[in-house]
Amino acid sequence: MAASNAERLSADEIRARVESDWNRIVELLTRKIALRSVSAQGITAEHMRRSAEFVAEELRLVGVDAKVAQATNEDGTPGAWEVIGSRVVSPDAPTVLLYAHHDVQPVPDATAWDTDPFTATAVDGRLYGRGSADDGGGIAIHSGALKALGDDLKVNIKVFIEGEEEMGSPSFIPFIEAHRDEFAADVIIVADSGNWAPDIPSLTTSLRGNTTVDVTVRALTHPVHSGQYGGPILDSTTLAAMLISSLYDGNGDLAVPGIAADEPVGGLQQDVDEHGVRADAGIVDGYVLAGTGSLASRLWTKPSLTVIGLDAHPVEGSFNVISPETRFRLSLRTAPSQRPEEAQAALMRYLESSAPFGAQVEVEAGDNGMGWAMDPNAEATQDALEAMAEAFGVAPINQGQGGSIPFIPELQRLFPGAQVLVTGPEDPKSNAHSPNESVSLPGLKNDVIAEALLLDKLGKPVK
Repeated sequence: MAASNAERLSADEIRARVESDWNRIVELLTRKIALRSVSAQGITAEHMRRSAEFVAEELRLVGVDAKVAQATNEDGTPGAWEVIGSRVVSPDAPTVLLYAHHDVQPVPDATAWDTDPFTATAVDGRLYGRGSADDGGGIAIHSGALKALGDDLKVNIKVFIEGEEEMGSPSFIPFIEAHRDEFAADVIIVADSGNWAPDIPSLTTSLRGNTTVDVTVRALTHPVHSGQYGGPILDSTTLAAMLISSLYDGNGDLAVPGIAADEPVGGLQQDVDEHGVRADAGIVDGYVLAGTGSLASRLWTKPSLTVIGLDAHPVEGSFNVISPETRFRLSLRTAPSQRPEEAQAALMRYLESSAPFGAQVEVEAGDNGMGWAMDPNAEATQDALEAMAEAFGVAPINQGQGGSIPFIPELQRLFPGAQVLVTGPEDPKSNAHSPNESVSLPGLKNDVIAEALLLDKLGKPVK
């Protein structure tokens, strides 16, 4: 897809254009943070409509014919306020869809922040505020890149800025189905991830899928006194703990037949730093990291299982009875290549057939979300890597993500011919979803330059 060098803008020219536009880009992000576009306070609410209108107007200022449209949920109820738009330069040019989202996470406790979460505050080269990185930074990248290219843009642009990503995108699929022509593209750039470091760029190579199950372990039909019956009868919480522990081998690797594990997509360029993981996660002294293989594979592409809910009697007010029944919820992050329903079925089979001491085990299937893996050999991938290296001045270090972004595999499923690239403004210090969320300003500037260079490289006419 790369155009010839003679047709491209130089990196220096694009950098100069971004520098001259930098104050506007930061002001855009500052105003976006102040909008308090928390979707958890009402996806359909007026504050979310205002946020969408703000984004649409900012896109119009950089040449996109943008509008706000309200989605409809699968049950017919009103959904999120979405922003869609386009800019056509030539019927012979490739089409690139730019994605970001304008909703942000809540701020449960503003006192946990060092600054006002909804007032953009620059400190030591970082801009603090809720949504500065996730995903106001993504909106700023798209706006800055389009402004930098201006009339030199060589690709057709489609834009989708979602209004409910932080709520699980319940109206995402119905909205795409209703606007399919406004999403079809040769390349899709999802600016909702991040870089290896503020000064080292990354493409996101993979995302794990996810599935959940609810498990009930039952030993008795009613509670009995622990002094009278304890010994031969184990309480249901102990039985549940035994069942959970049996899911792992002695190294802490998940050992359930039928659940797959992958290696990092495109090969491992650099392993994740264990010291950084320990510091960022707040791991207690003495804890040994579970599992085998590279830390990157354990975080990105191998499956992981977490007990995310447990119904048991609280310590306060406890008394000497043997609990008859315990219920817990398991969240399984699946390898990018495995269908989540396949992994879910394997997990359910194991749980139902491995009851300790013959206890009754009932398993109820929950929701599934497919993982995703980048095509490391795609032409657009190579263009993106070149653009990042030119913008940052260093070679990218690609990275997977252990979490899930379900709409990305859905986009790939609906538009199988499109090449999907996952980029974004975050870095290990961004604290997305947490107090003191921030974005690196120098990193953000390079992200804008990289996307402008990428769009320029993609501008070769479709054969």
